[in-house]
Amino acid sequence: MGRADGSDRRVSAATVDDTTATILHVDMDAFFAAVELLDHPEARGKPAIVGHPGPRSVVTSATYEARRFGVRSAMPVAQALRLCPQAIILPPHMHKYQEYAAKVMRIFSEVTPIVEPLSIDEAFLDVAGARRLLGSPRHIAELIRARVFEETGLTCSVGAASTKFMAKLASGRAKPDGLLVIPVAETLDYLRPLPVGALWGVGASTQESLARLGLRTVADLADTPLHVLQKAVGDASGRKLHELANGRDARSVTPESREKSVGHEMTFEVDVSDQDRLRRELLRLSNQVGARLRTHGLVGRTVALKLRFSDFRTVSRSRTLGEATNVGRRIFEEVWQVYEALGLDRTPIRLIGVRVEQLTESGGDRLALWDPDEEWRETERTLDAVSARFGRGAIGPASLVKPGRDADAAAEDGRSPRWLSD
Repeated sequence: MGRADGSDRRVSAATVDDTTATILHVDMDAFFAAVELLDHPEARGKPAIVGHPGPRSVVTSATYEARRFGVRSAMPVAQALRLCPQAIILPPHMHKYQEYAAKVMRIFSEVTPIVEPLSIDEAFLDVAGARRLLGSPRHIAELIRARVFEETGLTCSVGAASTKFMAKLASGRAKPDGLLVIPVAETLDYLRPLPVGALWGVGASTQESLARLGLRTVADLADTPLHVLQKAVGDASGRKLHELANGRDARSVTPESREKSVGHEMTFEVDVSDQDRLRRELLRLSNQVGARLRTHGLVGRTVALKLRFSDFRTVSRSRTLGEATNVGRRIFEEVWQVYEALGLDRTPIRLIGVRVEQLTESGGDRLALWDPDEEWRETERTLDAVSARFGRGAIGPASLVKPGRDADAAAEDGRSPRWLSD
């Protein structure tokens, strides 16, 4: 299993037999960091961290140069800087990542219609049907890597195998900027020496349970009778691990065309109890969620609020609407009512988030005879049009601006905001 810093990278020779390796796992290399480096070429080849400076900020992504110092995603930025004091900090820009992800996914879909996105920067592709037109799986993988680089300036790593599990293992080992093919005949030779933690579903607790039985490698698991594994980790988990350890994975690549939910959240550097500040933050998050829904042609019926307090206690509350919506202001109005119903008064908040669930296609412009959100809807469509031309954040509701501090923050983010009154 490849290390996150790419120090044990492995790629395939041109002569490898790829006839059985028709499932590809394509994974962008340090995606968020790579996108930021497009605008910061001076940071190329140097340790760089994507995140915000501050006591509660976490690492969103890191270059491979930073990872070699032990920096990892989700690590507190302060800890990352202790490990790598010379690291360059690059603020994140989510709208850029979404734009580049859309370009990459379009390239995938032009190669094969059978694409299963796993996250914003990785996907499975079944290229069995594309061989006659585009060539061997290895050639298709190289074609994808070349197109991604030519059209975005970003690199990706590809694993090719006969199963999804093996393809994902291979892409991780090929990082960064590599291609690893694992033919069926070599599957067990590749798998058996790996630690049990390389298998999907083996977290820390499962790994401890297996270690108590003396099971530390995939070979140990593969050679253990099924009933022994099931007794240790349960019937379903035992059977799944036994299958994977023996190189068996019957899952097919399943195209997923619709997101299950859309949400945004914010961790404050200092706990916030000011109601006006929380209200502005909920409005900002709600507008972001609404914009994403409209971009994907979706509406949602359930609005959810997430709160985390100073002691890390987390609560979630939701409400289901009579009519599905993708209007940011409607999402805000509903989620604010959810917040007020909790009666928190001035309880300090560490994290706040907004999510919309129960998503369906928006159905174009079909609206009810009486649309209570008509004015908000038209305003937000105008904002979408301006954002498409000038970039997200170029314009927004005036109620999001707190004189001085928020305007300065927008300037630091590289935006030159023009504000509409709401």
